[in-house]
Amino acid sequence: MWNEDALSGNPQKYLLATVPRLVLCCELPKMNTLPTWRSLLYVPVNVQRFIDRAVRTDADAVQLDLEDSIAPSEKDNARGVVKSAAAYISASGKDVIVRINRPLGLAVRDIDASICPEVTALSLPKVESADHVRLISETIAEAESRAGLIVGSIRLIVGIETPRAWLHMEEIASADPRIVAMLLGSEDFASAIGMSPSPENLLGPKQSLVIAAASAGILALGLVGSFANYKDTAAFRAMVERSRAVGFRGSSCIHPSQIAILNEGFSPSKKEVDAARRVVDMFDQARSEGHGALGVDGAMVDLPVMQRARALLALDARVQAQRGSMI
Repeated sequence: MWNEDALSGNPQKYLLATVPRLVLCCELPKMNTLPTWRSLLYVPVNVQRFIDRAVRTDADAVQLDLEDSIAPSEKDNARGVVKSAAAYISASGKDVIVRINRPLGLAVRDIDASICPEVTALSLPKVESADHVRLISETIAEAESRAGLIVGSIRLIVGIETPRAWLHMEEIASADPRIVAMLLGSEDFASAIGMSPSPENLLGPKQSLVIAAASAGILALGLVGSFANYKDTAAFRAMVERSRAVGFRGSSCIHPSQIAILNEGFSPSKKEVDAARRVVDMFDQARSEGHGALGVDGAMVDLPVMQRARALLALDARVQAQRGSMI
């Protein structure tokens, strides 16, 4: 158990002094594959009817929230139901993610309540630095060890929500091998900047996040705008299409009506798959004949185009496997 006196005093100092340096004495395993998370549905962990509804959806992952949707007076009770909710949701074939709180004293308790075989990842909000991620990773390693899990099995999503964090995205994205995805919290980030969270205002910061994520070899999650307005489905669909074109690979959502749009928008269409197969087949044939480039439908196809086509086919294969695992 954690020392409550230490947590109420200087939790960071206490953790640095007492948490076993598991990640320093044995390197965490590097994630060889990234998850397929087109849709991640937020659910307050302490509202059973929302949990029941989430299980019946086609979301790739369900995010059990311990942060903003849980009142301070209810956080202890919410922690008490995380593991049972995770087991219930995981049995439906969905990945389970738990969004923990930012203050370290709360985060430690959240981690202790969340680490179990049914939880795939933790989502870290308001990450400010790479050091913060590494400290949380060490705390998770301690909890994994106590739970009998392989150290490094719990993955991380890092949330960028402040100008300071945005300026250090590249360092944060590569801070720890647990990290598989990064997102920018549109509403919090816009408030911190003092701007409205419109797609036009957020496009630049979010494109930078996509580049930082690609550099670190992780997923960029999110939309070019905000997903808060879930009632305008036509606008939401257009936003999803634009977000995929920018380089995002999936997004969180707050309402089940958004899930089908996200799953469709972040999946390759049949037309795209057929075109990609044609490009790969023709390119391979051209290479066998000693050519480095060729024309397909009036457009030049060289190595970068072929690589994009192969990446699209790989994404389609993962999507199909995901569908099969949830049947």
